[in-house]
Amino acid sequence: MTGRGLRAALPAALPAVVAAVVAAVLAVVGTTVPARADAPRDWEIAALRLPEAHRTAQGDGVLVAVLDSGVVAKHPALGGRVTTGPDLIGGGARPGRSYWGEHGTAMASDVLKVAPKARVLSVRVLWDREDPARKRALKMTRDAQSEKAAHALANGIRYAVGKGAKVISMSLGTDEWDIFNGYEEDTAAAVDYAVNKGVTILASSGNGGSTNPLEVDANNKVSYPAAYPGVIGVAALGPDGRRADFSQVHTYTTIAAPGIDIYSARNTGGYESIDGTSPACALAAGVVALALSRNPKLTPGQIRSLLTRTARHPAGGYDTFVGFGQVDAAAVVAAAGSPGKSAIKAVPYKGKKYFGNGPTDTPMTHPPIDNEYLTIGGGAGAAGLLLLFVAFLLFRRPRKA
Repeated sequence: MTGRGLRAALPAALPAVVAAVVAAVLAVVGTTVPARADAPRDWEIAALRLPEAHRTAQGDGVLVAVLDSGVVAKHPALGGRVTTGPDLIGGGARPGRSYWGEHGTAMASDVLKVAPKARVLSVRVLWDREDPARKRALKMTRDAQSEKAAHALANGIRYAVGKGAKVISMSLGTDEWDIFNGYEEDTAAAVDYAVNKGVTILASSGNGGSTNPLEVDANNKVSYPAAYPGVIGVAALGPDGRRADFSQVHTYTTIAAPGIDIYSARNTGGYESIDGTSPACALAAGVVALALSRNPKLTPGQIRSLLTRTARHPAGGYDTFVGFGQVDAAAVVAAAGSPGKSAIKAVPYKGKKYFGNGPTDTPMTHPPIDNEYLTIGGGAGAAGLLLLFVAFLLFRRPRKA
């Protein structure tokens, strides 16, 4: 159901409820969440075994496209390694504003923390949370700006491919409440095109994985672009090696990376610790850059196999919490020299229907989804709406004189 359809379906006397739901609809799942100061600074460096990996590879010659809210290229953490591409989403924000490049600058610094000699291509396809354009979008007005925004991600993927990016990092996702249809044919086709051109794509798995019904994001809906075939979905881990409680639980999650208290660059200067599947995705993208600097001939299928084969697997080898487990940068770089063939199981061809323009790399299958988490998430969302409706009925009762 579209947001417009939901507005018509709910009673007209519930504008506050609709506003709350719409606000959740347009939340970006890849966006960072408030950090908890319970981990040592830069713990992810040891967790990923970066010192060992850096003895062999540091990302030389690899261009990583960060599709995000823009990057403040002059930040000291970025070391002059950022090329600024086009602003494909628009909205009027300009560099220097506090709501321009907040999220993207942090993500670029996380990529370069892992791959310090890589280069970053910044392509603006996302509004930061406080951007007035994002707030205007809540009104769901169909105009030239909304049309531009609707195609920003697909256009960004194609632009990055055209500029020679070998890795695309997307710390973003569709609405967590999934009232709008997250699947977009033009973005799916762009993903298909990029993989066909030998580009590895990663996306954050989403921050709606909590099972606490009192949390707004406790819904665990499917998040795109992480759920598109060909995209490597990245979950978030804490210092204990376990899934962060906000990290979404789905079969599209391929691997996991540190995502709590990640010290990242601020667009206004300095640094701050952030949480989320966003930094986890950016760190994993940096690991892919390390692998490609060791072996530029790696295909997206081979990279997926390297990441999953060398990861620190959970019990059973795979689960929907952390995928194939925590990324091990040192092991990935070591294995990149002799990657072998993709170990992904092929899917028999059964027709002409594809996500995009057809098969481009070794197709892959996902294990069956565990519906328990979908049930918990869906029940939490329904309970929240019911409570809001009951509150409305109570407040509309006439008061006694």
